Amino acid sequence: MKSTGLLSILTFSEKRKEILFLLQESPKTLSEIKVYFDVRSPEILPRLKEMETANLIVRQEGMYRLTSLGKVSAIYYRPFLDTLAAIEANEDFWRDHDIAAIPESLLNRIQELKECRVVKDEHEHIYDSHKAFMENVLTSGRFLGFSSIFLPSYPSMFLELARRNIPISIIVTPNVFFKIKSEHNAEIEEFLKHKHTSFHVYDSAKVAFVVTDRFMSLSLFFKNGTFDPRHDLVGFDSSSIKWGEELFKYYKENAVEIKNL
Repeated sequence: MKSTGLLSILTFSEKRKEILFLLQESPKTLSEIKVYFDVRSPEILPRLKEMETANLIVRQEGMYRLTSLGKVSAIYYRPFLDTLAAIEANEDFWRDHDIAAIPESLLNRIQELKECRVVKDEHEHIYDSHKAFMENVLTSGRFLGFSSIFLPSYPSMFLELARRNIPISIIVTPNVFFKIKSEHNAEIEEFLKHKHTSFHVYDSAKVAFVVTDRFMSLSLFFKNGTFDPRHDLVGFDSSSIKWGEELFKYYKENAVEIKNL
């Protein structure tokens, strides 16, 4: 199907797209537009003319500005592009894993993860990647974590953070809870005594993730039901962290708090 009209104006030219977003910031003169793109008039004027003809921009008193239609197009076009960028940047991760554990409200905001990248644990470098993860955790000022898998090193890490007065909130599934209670009872009892800690149990979810003030790390299960321990989606930007915080909030609101064993 051949693209025509406004769709072709914006999708078939990187320059026209960039002009749209440039003018979304503020009206510009022709000179300012040429300086921004580092081009001469003959190179940019045809693009501007095409956008004027399509009623996306207008030239008034020597300034190019978005029309009402152009403003609407810019508002809705950027999230669309960001969504595609977020998916394409980590296409294998989203394709190969079960994403049912991510609520639709947050999946609809996947564009907020466009700066995230997949960190892959190669067999010969698993220790190095785990060490980097632990360093990021232990230098964080707060910690939120959800896990449907049991890792023996985590209870002691949680307790270490609690002893350092780091605000820490943990959610686990029932199987993980009973495993921790059976093998790390003393550590969890001490953990629960700290005022800045909380411990919750959520019925069931095939996901594991960590959110701190420094980063967000998301691990998923494969579609066959097995956990993938080697691929984590990691982001250090504020949008990724906020998205992770809201994912944690979603699970915490539906979890049961454990105040004592």
